[in-house]
Amino acid sequence: MRFGLFVPQGWRLDLVDIAPGDQWEAMLRVAEHADRGGAFESIWVYDHFHTTPTPTDEATHEAWSLMAALGAATERIRLGQMCTCTAYRNPAYLAKVAATVDSISGGRLEMGIGAGWYEHEWRAYGYGFPSAGVRLGMLDEAVQIMRQAWTHGVSTLDGEHYQVDGAICRPLPLQDGGIPLWIAGGGEKVTLRIAAKNARGQDDDGLSAHTKYTNFGGIADIFRRKSEVLKRHCDDLGTDFDSITRTADYNVIVGRTQAEVDDQLARLDERNARFLTPKKAANSRKAFTDGPTVGTVDQVIESLLELKGLGMTYAICYFPFAAYDIGTVELFEKEVIPALS
Repeated sequence: MRFGLFVPQGWRLDLVDIAPGDQWEAMLRVAEHADRGGAFESIWVYDHFHTTPTPTDEATHEAWSLMAALGAATERIRLGQMCTCTAYRNPAYLAKVAATVDSISGGRLEMGIGAGWYEHEWRAYGYGFPSAGVRLGMLDEAVQIMRQAWTHGVSTLDGEHYQVDGAICRPLPLQDGGIPLWIAGGGEKVTLRIAAKNARGQDDDGLSAHTKYTNFGGIADIFRRKSEVLKRHCDDLGTDFDSITRTADYNVIVGRTQAEVDDQLARLDERNARFLTPKKAANSRKAFTDGPTVGTVDQVIESLLELKGLGMTYAICYFPFAAYDIGTVELFEKEVIPALS
């Protein structure tokens, strides 16, 4: 099993009480820790503008600015976003940005892409909030544009949602075959079909298959169902199901003892109580405790082994206090990852 690490960027209230002038250093410390070690293959940020689950005045640093900065500041670790919202940037422009980041990083970029869901920030930034069907249509066309740009260095599409005409993307990404695409989301009729469609080796237009990853629900029953749906789409479209790496995101609170786990949960409750209503604070805690990666070292290993058996081979891990204390990350590196890798 492979592992990625989320870098705290504020979106989940994980830079609270760190002065604005010190927040980049806090993020960079986590990234450099992962870069120096060999346990984590990649680092990740979220593409959001407002904090969650409630918009607040606390910082949320912009994802693609961080991609460029982290690409320049690290040497080994791969870089990704989970995930870029299609509609926040014109896809031809985004393809150009991504190719530039790939160049800055020496060919280490992963491209997470999804239809977007956070209605408050959509409307606040003037994007409206189209129906799910429209947002998924935009995702499909954006992926087509990016595949063209990274394969041929130019993209042209007269689509329903996007129109580009000879948009040049030079230099091309450094990576052979272009930047790997992570299609994020578990929509069974459309999103998973987009992933299957774009994972084929090469289509009739000579476009390379940039989709190599999916990212959907990480609880065992959900992961099993989404995998079955993805396989049906692959079979229908002539895509090699096994060529797609199935990934999931995990909220991690791990301790040597249950008391250590409980202490971290209490710390999470204290932070949430400062910014969230009691109902939202309870839901935030539940998002951790309902998942498979909250518990003692042995419990977390057992849960991840079950998921590995279902085909989840790449876990992207979020540690809520990494900006303040790297100790839990180190425990996971030393005791959980070796049992799975």
